Amino acid sequence: MKERASEPSKRAARWACEASAGRPIAEPPDGLRNEFQRDRDRIIHAKAFRRLMHKTQVFVSPDSDHFRTRLTHTLEMMQISRTIARSLALNEDLTEAIALAHDLGHTPFGHTGEDALSRVLVSLGHERGFRHNEHSLRVVDVLEKEGRGLNLTHEVRDGILNHTGKGYPLTREGEIVRLADRIAYVNHDVDDALRAGVISTENLPGEALAVLGYKMSTRIDTLVRDMILTSRERGEVALSEEVYAALMQLRTWLFKNVYHNPLARESRKAGAVVAALFEYYLERPEERAKSDPDPIAETIDFVAGMTDRYALATYKRIFLPRTDAIFE
Repeated sequence: MKERASEPSKRAARWACEASAGRPIAEPPDGLRNEFQRDRDRIIHAKAFRRLMHKTQVFVSPDSDHFRTRLTHTLEMMQISRTIARSLALNEDLTEAIALAHDLGHTPFGHTGEDALSRVLVSLGHERGFRHNEHSLRVVDVLEKEGRGLNLTHEVRDGILNHTGKGYPLTREGEIVRLADRIAYVNHDVDDALRAGVISTENLPGEALAVLGYKMSTRIDTLVRDMILTSRERGEVALSEEVYAALMQLRTWLFKNVYHNPLARESRKAGAVVAALFEYYLERPEERAKSDPDPIAETIDFVAGMTDRYALATYKRIFLPRTDAIFE
C-alpha cells in the first residue's frame, strides 16, 4: 500500500489529545488514573494480549528463542511510539494504549494466517477478506470479557482501527502509532530474516540503506529522529520525503522477499492449517465458541483467536490419525 509521508489531518484539532471524548458506555471517573491509562491497563490484562506471546510475527516455529513474536513486536513498537510522543509533547498514555492493542486481532502464523483466512473468505463471497485492524477492534469491542468488550475510549478504538489500511487516525497519537508500526516491523523483521538465513545483508536494497543506515539500530534511530524533527517543523506527524521513501522501499522489498517468499515451506503449511481449520469449524457450529449469530463471523472469531501452538495441536487432533488408534 502506497502512503504519503504526511497526510493532511481530517480535523482541526489541538496538537495533543489531552482528554477523551468518552466511551461507548459512559463510566464514572477512576479517581486515580486518566481514561487512557485505564484503557492501557484493560488491554494488558486482556486474554487477547496474553495470546500474542504465542502468535507468529514472521517466522513459524523458529529454532531460536530470539525471534520476535507478535507480543515482542507490540512492545518494541510501543517503545518507539512513546519515545516519539514524548519528544513531540503528545499524549504518551494514549499513544501507549493504541500501540499495545493494535495487533490484538491478528491470526495465528502472522501474515501467512491472515492471507490464508482472506482467501477463504473471498472464496465464500466476502470481497474484503480478513483485515486484522478491523478484527482487533472487534476483539476489544465484542470478544473480550465473555462478550462484554473492554469499553475503550473513542480515541483508542479509532487508533486501533486506523493504524493500517485506508482510514486515517483522528488523533496525532494515532498518527504516531501508524508510522511507528512500520518503523518497528520493517526493521525488526529484516533483523529476524537475517537471523534465519532467509536473506543476507548484501540482498537488501542499497539505496534504502544508504539513507537509513546499514545496522538495524542505526535505521531505527534515523527514522525516529527524522520523524521528530520533521513533525516539529511541519506541525504535523510526518517523515521527510527522502526518509519515508527509503522506508517504503525497504518495506516493499520485505514483502516480496520475506513475507511472500514462495520458497517458505513452513508458511505454505501454516496457511493450509488456518484454511483447513476455518472450513472444518464453519461446518460444525457445535464445536466452536459462541460469539455471533452469523456462522462465518463466529468461525472467524474462533480461528483468528487461536495461538500458533493451539492451531497446530487442534489441526493434528482433527486431521492426523493417531498411531495408537490404528491398532485398537
